[in-house]
Amino acid sequence: MKTQSVSEFAAQAKTGNIDLEENTHKILDKILKAENCNFFNSVSKDLALHQARELKAKIKAGKQVGRLFGVPVSVKDCICVKGVESRAGSKILEGYFPTFDATVVLKAKAEGAIIIGKTSQDEFGFGTFSTNTGLGFKAPRNPLDSERSCGGSSGGSAGITAFADFTHVSIAESTGGSIACPASFCGVAGFTPTYGLVSRFGLIDYANSLDKIGSMGKTVADSALLLETISGHDEKDSTSLNEKISFSPEASAKGMKIGVIKEFFGEGINPDVSKIAWASIKKLEKSGAKIREISLPLNAKYAIPAYYLIAMAESSTNLAKYCGMRYGAHENLSGSFNEYFSKVRSNNFGEEAKRRILLGTFARMSGFRDAYYLRAMKARTKLINEFKLAFKEFDVLVNPTMPVIAPKFFEIEKLSPIEQYAMDLCTVPSNIAGLPHISINAGFSQKMPVGIMLTAGHLKEQILFKVASVLEESQ
Repeated sequence: MKTQSVSEFAAQAKTGNIDLEENTHKILDKILKAENCNFFNSVSKDLALHQARELKAKIKAGKQVGRLFGVPVSVKDCICVKGVESRAGSKILEGYFPTFDATVVLKAKAEGAIIIGKTSQDEFGFGTFSTNTGLGFKAPRNPLDSERSCGGSSGGSAGITAFADFTHVSIAESTGGSIACPASFCGVAGFTPTYGLVSRFGLIDYANSLDKIGSMGKTVADSALLLETISGHDEKDSTSLNEKISFSPEASAKGMKIGVIKEFFGEGINPDVSKIAWASIKKLEKSGAKIREISLPLNAKYAIPAYYLIAMAESSTNLAKYCGMRYGAHENLSGSFNEYFSKVRSNNFGEEAKRRILLGTFARMSGFRDAYYLRAMKARTKLINEFKLAFKEFDVLVNPTMPVIAPKFFEIEKLSPIEQYAMDLCTVPSNIAGLPHISINAGFSQKMPVGIMLTAGHLKEQILFKVASVLEESQ
């Protein structure tokens, strides 16, 4: 069933034609009835109803209202919402109720958004399939086939967006593909911005030099409107750019130079996925775009190893603060500090978190830092430069978002950690370079969505919006 767009819903809500309190009640009921889908780690019922009543009062008082007025917005669990348990999918943060809102949440609230809950994810973002959920959590189930993954790590955000028969957008987060991957598996629009365009203040870190907060919506326009709302400079974030994006409602690919990354249509890519992605690219050609293949050999070969070395080293550093002394999980004080520290972490981190702590700590140890972490950072510069050369020739680069459709859970269980990391082949390059990208649905294989990913140069989100809108209209 087609739902109202975010802008249409907000316009109706501003006139009072939609009873926001009643609408919020209905949505919360639907979410609670879908508990077995595991889209949410926590549902903020009291907060949502309180916000709905406040917004109703604003209308009666004739006060100014925003672009997300009354729109239900979910928030990935690693992004802080004041007074709502925010655990980044980990047992170690059980009982953590932030005393502040992340900047992106503040901005969404200022525009009238109603926060309905915190969505499920891989623990601290460590995964491709949202199956590395922390101890006590369950993996979200794909709304198109409950035996399949929603993708990760923003799996809950994509799942509820695809599932919802009501207007909804989600604030998500990406480190190496955690917006694009679940958007592909669930058939929604996932927008990942230029690194630094959206404030990370209030984000529970995974890897500081890679993390980016973005948006998910049923359509390109919905996702873009949310991204526009939460973008902009923030003095509380030292990496925040003094930039803000604004999208004009124009779908156009005419005259655009589109580069097809040939390495991401070859070995390791399911033939059906490749065929469907190429069909979408042909649609861009019919719309007036100039299509040509391009090779990115360095990114194809080195992006994944460089990414995982950098990400694991940075996550190892970030997770060191979870020692049972400040907040989150703790144990009865006994033994030496090292014994206590190890006990808390052993009992409250999941298997994948422990793996990444160990590998990341090794990569940044004295004697190994130069050989691994610093070498990976140097490789990263080479990968970014390869993209910069490509964007001297092309406006947009395109490839399948994921090499496969959403796999079944029993298939994921058979994959080794290395095989799971290799699934990020197509999404990691844009992320390691901090480039904006969007994944939208290109078609279906075995009745499951196939995503196509568009990448542009830094701060070129408007170009992505135009080209993605053309593809969306051609579906």
